Amino acid sequence: MVFNSYIFIVFFAVILALHYLPLHWNVKKVNLLLASYIFYAAWNPPFILLLWMSTVIDYFVGRALYTQPDGYKKKLLLVVSLIGNLGMLCFFKYGGFLLDNFVTIVNVFGWDFHPAKPDIILPAGISFYTFTTLCYTIDMYEKKSEPVKSLLDFSLFVTFFPHLVAGPIVRPPQLVPQFESERKATQQQLLEGLFLVSLGLFMKVVLADSMLSSIANDVFSSGGSLPALDAWMGVLAFSGQIFFDFAGYSTCAIGVAASLGFVLPQNFLYPYGAVGFSDFWRRWHITLSAWLRDYLYIPLGGNRQGKFRTYVNLMVTMLLGGLWHGANWTFVVWGGLHGFYLWVEKAIVDFRKDRVPSIASVPSAEVGVLGAQPEQFKLKTVRNFFIALFTFFLINVTWVFFRATTFTQAWNLLKSMFGLASGSPMLTTLAIIKVSVIVSLMVITHWLMRNTKVLDVAAKLSWWSFGLVWAFMIIVLIWSQESSSSFIYFQF
Repeated sequence: MVFNSYIFIVFFAVILALHYLPLHWNVKKVNLLLASYIFYAAWNPPFILLLWMSTVIDYFVGRALYTQPDGYKKKLLLVVSLIGNLGMLCFFKYGGFLLDNFVTIVNVFGWDFHPAKPDIILPAGISFYTFTTLCYTIDMYEKKSEPVKSLLDFSLFVTFFPHLVAGPIVRPPQLVPQFESERKATQQQLLEGLFLVSLGLFMKVVLADSMLSSIANDVFSSGGSLPALDAWMGVLAFSGQIFFDFAGYSTCAIGVAASLGFVLPQNFLYPYGAVGFSDFWRRWHITLSAWLRDYLYIPLGGNRQGKFRTYVNLMVTMLLGGLWHGANWTFVVWGGLHGFYLWVEKAIVDFRKDRVPSIASVPSAEVGVLGAQPEQFKLKTVRNFFIALFTFFLINVTWVFFRATTFTQAWNLLKSMFGLASGSPMLTTLAIIKVSVIVSLMVITHWLMRNTKVLDVAAKLSWWSFGLVWAFMIIVLIWSQESSSSFIYFQF
């Protein structure tokens, strides 16, 4: 079941009605849990067993980890949890990938080995709920939070349908306490939640699917060389498509949860307005970035073991982050490029720290409000805007590897983008105008709103202008709803 389907609208209406009936809170939680299982079963009912196994194992292992005084047994329990979770993830998501690479390696050494390809179906959202349960057991091992009191609350934490399939990736302290007492949305929260659902669907259905997806698909599936303009338009179309698709899902998830009285963490904060790549990863897929930082980068040593180890830890984190997105070497290159960008950015920052005096050493007469004169702020803003544009330019280069299915396809497109190859035009003038307008408005909006949130802007509108914007989105949504295509991140 996907958010952008009429069946979900009916499903959501029923859940809202049940949630606001005068029932005991435990009954309402059971309703939400059953609804979450139904929501997930709409893809492939047997995979409910995997979800249930992961939930039960980590609930009991987590409690044992928290109370186990013996260090050896504690590590053994953690290993059991890691093997159980990562084992399922590796089998279903990386089984075919690992087999293909093994076959390639042994054939290089002269062993003519060609096994039958395994028929493995990837369970929807397995990467997301695996990370959700993993963070619980790791937190229990390190005693960062207390065990969840009931299996019902823990099951609901793992399977809560708004975040189940594509995030945001939640931590126990962010969601579990909300299940301990009855939650009901206030009138304002319900209004904001429904508005966010409408906005998220507008981003997905109208902008990502109706406006941009076909252009990106045509360019990436062309196979041959293209004029530079067509190549860039296709990549920019995908850049817009993946943002509107994934941020649209997260916006829907946050809105659905808010309508029920729950709060999910922010997952996007206008990433194409980022000034540099550290800033980008503080704005793009925020919950995954935080997970990789807290459960991979910092345990590897973070920046506490010298510059060389910091660079190694950065690259390892980004390479594994790329592999998390998909079982293909193109995703590893995508992560490696981001790791390289972060390397260069860190080297520049370290160089400036060594060469530029701190603000404390600047004479007070030269320091204005917040440490600089107004003219300096204007220059800094202009400079940061161009840095943001350059950051967006380099991010588009990485999207080529994210979207391409083979290195040949990626290389042909890169050559076309930078004028090293050319071919016959394939995009219409209307398609070029459509991409140019939508992507330009997207980047400008991200820059102007990079330090605010959409609900803060909506709160400043008059009731009639807010109503007009909302009505416009719903009308265009109904007009554009031709299919219920899955969200891009469902495949991860």
